[in-house]
Amino acid sequence: MSTGALSGIKVLDLSRVLAGPWCTQTLADLGADVVKIERPGAGDDTRKWGPPFLKDGSGADTAESAYYLSANRNKRSLAVDIAAPEGQALIRRLLRGCDVLVENFKVGDLIRHGLSYAQLKDDFPGLVYCSITGFGQDGPYAARAGYDYLAQGMGGMMSLTGEPDGPPMKIPVANADLVTGMYAAVAILAALRHRDATGRGQHVDMALLDCQVAWMCYAAENVLVSGAEPQRLGNGHPTIVPYQVFAAADGHLILAVGNDSQFAKFCAFAGRPDLAADGRFRTNAARVGHREILLAELTPLIAARPRAHWLDGLEPLGVPAGPVNTLPQALADPQIGHRGLVRQASHPGSPDPVPLLTSPMRLSETPPALTRAPPTLGQHTDEILDEFGLDRTEIDRLRRLGVVA
Repeated sequence: MSTGALSGIKVLDLSRVLAGPWCTQTLADLGADVVKIERPGAGDDTRKWGPPFLKDGSGADTAESAYYLSANRNKRSLAVDIAAPEGQALIRRLLRGCDVLVENFKVGDLIRHGLSYAQLKDDFPGLVYCSITGFGQDGPYAARAGYDYLAQGMGGMMSLTGEPDGPPMKIPVANADLVTGMYAAVAILAALRHRDATGRGQHVDMALLDCQVAWMCYAAENVLVSGAEPQRLGNGHPTIVPYQVFAAADGHLILAVGNDSQFAKFCAFAGRPDLAADGRFRTNAARVGHREILLAELTPLIAARPRAHWLDGLEPLGVPAGPVNTLPQALADPQIGHRGLVRQASHPGSPDPVPLLTSPMRLSETPPALTRAPPTLGQHTDEILDEFGLDRTEIDRLRRLGVVA
């Protein structure tokens, strides 16, 4: 039994791929009981999004890809055919004991299954119903299919990503999906707070494009204030200099000078105090205005010495600098190890414990826990149906009909 902050909250998860599962995984990490509803036979699309796949005892691929494993920890899987009337009736029966429903079907798609918010709200007035789509429940794009890549492009993120003379670039991880999942989890918690105070649930309408634009933060506000179109700066920062990646003699490092005092300390350590005294570089605003001139001085200066020289020397001075790690290096970093971001969980498809990322949230009284590996398809079907009051005869009948698996 979970002892997390959301212990006692039951979530019916009709979502798949990433934004929805990322939302419900966040809730599950915090202690909610998340029942993942999947199609019999196929399941979540991402189960097949590999390689790599989890290996079984013989070394063969299982049905769980690393992509699927990344977004489905701490959940239970129930395989239900919601296209069948019996499956729709089963979902309604499960909702009697649930607080939240999360879905990411196309706008209006669940109407044909009798499971839209409008079709459920009167029978389940306390239900928090969260819909995640590409463009929201209304507006000129509402009927379009939504994908992370499209949201990154349409929301402005790609226009700012990449080198100044190169093409627009997407962020390698699914930025729009992940941020939408995070915003959705926050919105659900707010809706639950309202439900607890008033007894009334509500519809939470989350859109990838909305969340991607909101995620543009100060870059978007700069446009609103100035009216100017920002340009790609590669690894540079639009309003802070020097604040970017530099090549040292044996690798890359980040120099993130946040104020004039830090710049003066850096210059003294680098043996170039004259740069901090130069009127073109004395203040951050001046450095931004003379960016290319300053970078022409700093680039060969930093490249002349190994990375350790800069990192070891700048740290005690309080000048922010750090290595550009590969992902394996980042996962093996001692700070990451100390914080417990990678943990092991037993999995029915693997003879060895499965390494998984865990939640970065730290709560002193109700910390998130890794209680379950991502489930195999339909792994908990009988267990869940029994908890919701179906007897063995009913379960066997639904299985014979192919409604559950």
